[in-house]
Amino acid sequence: MVSKPYTAVPEPGAEQDDPTIDYPYSDGEPLAESDQQYNAITDTIHALRVRYADRQNVYVSGDMFVYYRMNDPSGNIAPDVFVVFGAEKRLRRSYIIWREGGKTLDVAMEIASPRTYARDLLAKRDIYEAIGVTEYWRFDPSLGGCFNPPLAGDRLVDGRYAQIAVAPDHAGILRGYSEMLGLDICVRDGELRLYDPLSQAWLLSTVEENAARVAAETDLLAAESAWQAAENARQAAEARSAVLADLLRQHGISPDAV
Repeated sequence: MVSKPYTAVPEPGAEQDDPTIDYPYSDGEPLAESDQQYNAITDTIHALRVRYADRQNVYVSGDMFVYYRMNDPSGNIAPDVFVVFGAEKRLRRSYIIWREGGKTLDVAMEIASPRTYARDLLAKRDIYEAIGVTEYWRFDPSLGGCFNPPLAGDRLVDGRYAQIAVAPDHAGILRGYSEMLGLDICVRDGELRLYDPLSQAWLLSTVEENAARVAAETDLLAAESAWQAAENARQAAEARSAVLADLLRQHGISPDAV
């Protein structure tokens, strides 16, 4: 399932894009209102960027204006996390749908805060549905302070959002499946996490990836140290053998005869 181009792309004879109009890329608002919200946003973006690192036509970003109404800067929305399949992977200040060939978002995520969750549940859901975002996910890092259960998702079916099944698994991990990403969207130990059911592995958070890198570097250093110790021992043994051979020769004994 892929998202359909949004109708902001002009038909022949329709309104044309006015290049003189300014589309702001910052509203001066902070990225997040709490560490929990910040970590959920940044870890999810990081995990998805790592997952699609080798695909140049998958764009992953977040906390960025997405403009969906041509020549009207007020027609914008800023998902906390979003993914677009079929969009070039390059740096952007904002995502302007009609300048991307009409390619709307495939997945949008919002991480709730007390100030924003009502808009996430209502107004933003309506906008994402209207502009054809295939999947819309919401996570409440307060674990019920904003909405309960703290994970919810919608998938576009015949132009309207239908709720995605989300339920605890046998280990109590809240899970819903994203068809677009091919991943389970989960709440594990109170955190938003992504799980690949094919490889049966969790996508690493920033902290976990850094820890894995440090562990790998430590293992490499240990291996290099062990190799160097073995090499030193080998060279020392060769040196001792050379000294012994020289002593044998001094006494008229061939080392090969010993």
